[in-house]
Amino acid sequence: MPQPSLFLLAAAELTAEVPLVLPVAPGGVPPEYAVAAKAAGFTAVPGQVLTLWGVGRTATILVGLDPADPEAAGAQAASSLPRAPRLAIDGRGLPRAMATAIAVGAALRSWRFPTNRFAEDPEAMVIGRIDLVVEDARKEGKHWRRALAVLEGVGFARDLVAEPSNTLTPALFVKRLRPLTDLGLKLDVIPAEDFAAKGLRLIAAVGGGSVNPPCLVVMRWKGKLDLPPLAFVGKGITFDTGGISIKPADRMWDMRGDMAGAAACVGAMVTLARRESPTPAIAVLALAENMIGATSYRPGDILRSHAGRTIEIIDTDAEGRLVLSDALSYAVATYTPRAIVDFATLTHAVSVALGHERAGLYDNDETLAAHLGAAGEVVGERLWRMPIGASHREALNSEVADLRQCNTGRLIPDASQAAALMREFVGDTPWAHIDIGGTEQRDEGDARYSAGPTGFGVRLLDQLVAARYEDPEHP
Repeated sequence: MPQPSLFLLAAAELTAEVPLVLPVAPGGVPPEYAVAAKAAGFTAVPGQVLTLWGVGRTATILVGLDPADPEAAGAQAASSLPRAPRLAIDGRGLPRAMATAIAVGAALRSWRFPTNRFAEDPEAMVIGRIDLVVEDARKEGKHWRRALAVLEGVGFARDLVAEPSNTLTPALFVKRLRPLTDLGLKLDVIPAEDFAAKGLRLIAAVGGGSVNPPCLVVMRWKGKLDLPPLAFVGKGITFDTGGISIKPADRMWDMRGDMAGAAACVGAMVTLARRESPTPAIAVLALAENMIGATSYRPGDILRSHAGRTIEIIDTDAEGRLVLSDALSYAVATYTPRAIVDFATLTHAVSVALGHERAGLYDNDETLAAHLGAAGEVVGERLWRMPIGASHREALNSEVADLRQCNTGRLIPDASQAAALMREFVGDTPWAHIDIGGTEQRDEGDARYSAGPTGFGVRLLDQLVAARYEDPEHP
């Protein structure tokens, strides 16, 4: 698998062939390594890494530990090794939560982009297993169990985004989801032939030009609390040509990742099910290919949404807000959720503003926005609140339909206008839209992230649920 497996290990089981990571706080270099550390100028400031070869074992990696950000130490240690099929992290003497966080950081950084080469590169960094060395490996604890659940969810989301579009059509996406029913998740699939009866005309139009028909998927986790579900809604465009408003050839290959919003929602559901969260939750995934064909929808078309309102189409490459509008409306009407959070690689505009560092947050509810922002800070998936002003909504007024899909021209606040459109389809339900264009993938690896999909959103949603929605006394 592209992501390593994580195990607890007793010190007696550790062998000298396995490289060992020693997290070191400033001023805390172990005496047996003091001479080597001094010679190398290693003072254990956060971010520093010193690899010692053949000092009692294959390799010993001293890494500076910031107690406020222990995951960074694990990530930096993992990224420093040129190749290691197995890695051990010495968590003895550290609080279990901190030691677990270091292991999680190493595991997340060690994810590798899956390849379809006939033969793998023998020099590629491949860490298949990470051991956390503790005093008593029999005591897993809640931090460890949750870490394993989170890693499984993030890994599942990353693997989906990394998949080529020819092997992840809407139907093949659904096929990847079916084994998840073993976790207790329920899976309902609305096929394209039922869209007219269900009123899902926007999704039908976006997917209408492809030989691979669209579908709407609902994943359900029952939980234990007798409360309405929390809803996650994901944009799942498995490939986006832009339709008749075709994209330039440059970087079009990245459009295989235009389903990263749906992948994040799936990963979050995997995590909640794996750790048996008491919170009822659903994920509504709008899956389609936006292709060019005789049956493609066109600029100038007027389409009727699930909510009954008509939309004037301006640009077929602004398809994400259309499929999400239907999916949001369907979620509200069918499940009456406590709150809705949608994820989408929706606009280039938000990535220009925020880059890789933060995702754009739009909302209609101050409390939900505050909880999402706090959750993002905890897990390192940070958000920046963006506006939906009166002018953004006014720009969607149409002379021929209830709403105008988008606008064209220079200096158009497209991300805010897209959010204003989608807000029309959630009513009074607390709602947040997270535009992950820019945070869903990285072209190059660094000390914290490997190159490729990040799984952004999985940990954010899990932390939101854990911090806000699992207390029955505060529904």
